[in-house]
Amino acid sequence: MAKKTAAPSGGETTTTITATTTLTLPANTVPLTYDQLNPKSIAHEFLGPIGTGIVTFLAPAFAYILFYTCNEATGCPPTSSAAWSRLGSLLGDWPTARGQLWDWKAAGVYLAWYLFCVAAWAILPGQWVEGNLLRNGTRNKYKENGFLTFVLAAGLSAGVLIQPGGIERFTYLYDHWIPLVSASLVMATAQAVWVYVWSFFSGELLALGGNSGWKIYDFFLGRPLNPVFPGFPSFDIKTFNEVRPGIILWVLLNVSCACEQYVRFGKISDSMWLVVVFEGYYAIDCLWNEMSILNQMDITTDGFGFMLSFGDLTWLPFTYGLQARYLAFHPVTLGPVWTSAIIALEVVGLWIFRSSNNEKGDFRNGKNPKNLTYMETERGTRLLTSGWWGRSRHPNYLGDWLMAWAWCLPVGLTSPIPYFYVAYFAVLLVHRQMRDDEACKNKYGKDWDKYCKIVPYRIIPYIY
Repeated sequence: MAKKTAAPSGGETTTTITATTTLTLPANTVPLTYDQLNPKSIAHEFLGPIGTGIVTFLAPAFAYILFYTCNEATGCPPTSSAAWSRLGSLLGDWPTARGQLWDWKAAGVYLAWYLFCVAAWAILPGQWVEGNLLRNGTRNKYKENGFLTFVLAAGLSAGVLIQPGGIERFTYLYDHWIPLVSASLVMATAQAVWVYVWSFFSGELLALGGNSGWKIYDFFLGRPLNPVFPGFPSFDIKTFNEVRPGIILWVLLNVSCACEQYVRFGKISDSMWLVVVFEGYYAIDCLWNEMSILNQMDITTDGFGFMLSFGDLTWLPFTYGLQARYLAFHPVTLGPVWTSAIIALEVVGLWIFRSSNNEKGDFRNGKNPKNLTYMETERGTRLLTSGWWGRSRHPNYLGDWLMAWAWCLPVGLTSPIPYFYVAYFAVLLVHRQMRDDEACKNKYGKDWDKYCKIVPYRIIPYIY
């Protein structure tokens, strides 16, 4: 795992980069060669090349499985006869299967959507923000107009919805769910293949964790750190995908599901409103705070490979949209008591998530309005030991997980499948916490052990 440490001032100081490989760079020396800047890494994430190879094939398959085990035709979960019938039709009738999995018009719609996001990035105004200092001494610049892209997309969508028959037309996304999954998967795979191959010729900075020499491993983890299109050095593919095409599409898919429910049943249920509003707010908040991702591991450390391209373009919008898709054909009426309880859970989760992040942000910026206590490390870094960050080492993850429950509870208790997100997200957060702790251990050494004794709980105080 890569972690870049800031270079202090002084004649004989050093900048240390820790990852699966540890690289020590003398300060104030001659420029480093390409090989010195991009050392070989050890393939140990996700159980190495074998594990990443399995995930590369199983993750896309699961995106389809999640649909075919929870849909209006076969049920959620499907009856055994319906499941075998659907499987038989897919295996025994290729033209029918191809029509279910791929549609050229849907592929064109997805391509148009992606190009729309690129055009919006290029045309809409936005502030240019410098990213973190890279180990080659440079900083990338990023254009901040993701929220404006959302506003434009929302305005155009509203223009469709208010037209006669607009609600019916907007169900196109719901009706073509699987072909759109396929189109996004083709886009994600094409990008991952291209940036991997191009990284051998571009001379660009590589991710310290994705330069092992194992092809499938580096393809999955991502070999290039910040890939760009030739001739467009300011268009960082990784940061663009992280907050634009997938996140905004997620919102539009949810709206399409709400339209489907309205067309079928003549109204939108209270449960659907909760899912659309909660998840929509989360997406909007992410877009409004777009540049906050520049400090996240996805941007600072991970390369751009299939893990991120598939995760951003396919996994996020189409699996996170499961609850709304389920409610489209299986409406649930919660009533005022359950609605209020779920809203309260969402508010608590959001409060923990936002207040803990604000607490950390203020402290990083030299502010300490709550007079929080902290621990000094040998590196000169200060680690919070009170407030939210004295209760656990990742309190924002707890808030995130509580919100995940609020997104799933509106579906009721008739099927476990729509609760996939809250289970998956728990695994994701624990894995992320383990990666973060490993990086901090490499970064702070014995100071991190001391800190863990002061703040022993990882995510949930007194439990984990």
